Amino acid sequence: MINDTLTPRLAVVTQIRTETPDVKTFRVESADGTPLFDHMPGQCAMLTLPGAGEAMFSITSSPTVGGYKEFSIKRCGRLTDALHAMEPGQQIGIRGPYGKPFPVDTEFRGKNLLFIAGGIGLAPLHSVIEYVRAHREAYGHIDILYGSRSAADLVDLDRIQNEWMQERDTGVYLTIDRPQDGWDGHVGFVPAYLKELAFKPDCTAIICGPPIMIKFVLAALIEMGFDKTQVYTTLELKMKCGVGKCGRCNIGSKFVCKDGPVFRCDEIDELPNEY
Repeated sequence: MINDTLTPRLAVVTQIRTETPDVKTFRVESADGTPLFDHMPGQCAMLTLPGAGEAMFSITSSPTVGGYKEFSIKRCGRLTDALHAMEPGQQIGIRGPYGKPFPVDTEFRGKNLLFIAGGIGLAPLHSVIEYVRAHREAYGHIDILYGSRSAADLVDLDRIQNEWMQERDTGVYLTIDRPQDGWDGHVGFVPAYLKELAFKPDCTAIICGPPIMIKFVLAALIEMGFDKTQVYTTLELKMKCGVGKCGRCNIGSKFVCKDGPVFRCDEIDELPNEY
């Protein structure tokens, strides 16, 4: 029997949104009009473009929206260059979902949540935030801290300002690395702003961003009184085949694609220092 997650389906890119100078969001739907597959926040899918290659990307859209999957993709190589050159209506291969999702229906349920993202690291958290917003009564207070190099590099800024900032019982905090003309918001790196905001350790924290940002954010959270069992992150950048066969994502006794990509930070402590 052929495993459906190993068989690419023919799909169509129906919409492309330019988010930043090097990030675009691609809306993908099946070519035959049937649902692609079910997923949960934090899972990934493989996108295939003949002649350019294939790679694993976080699913940005929430499971609560049907009929399509969205991917926010940063231009950083041959495949992503080819994706960024696409036009709506072109075909693409897609397969998935892969990986262990965030525990949105178990560990997160009923909790206050603190989302911390840097740059394109907002993409994996976007699906979680939208899922929580769609089931708002099941969660406590939400705080979202998001930073990037410049205002132009803040992904999905329109939605953040017009929807997330208007959501009840939700705090949104934006920061950029350096001052720039036209920006009257906070300036500074995410870990320093996190300490400045001084969130109480009465919530579950979810982090995604560059590894160096995650390192300093985790240190700041510990300094603020958080326990590592309260903090989750995702290591999807390590994933390759998605089914534990190629070995690229092997860390100690774990395979990121099968045991992750979502990990609690105390679980990461049990892994060799290879990430």
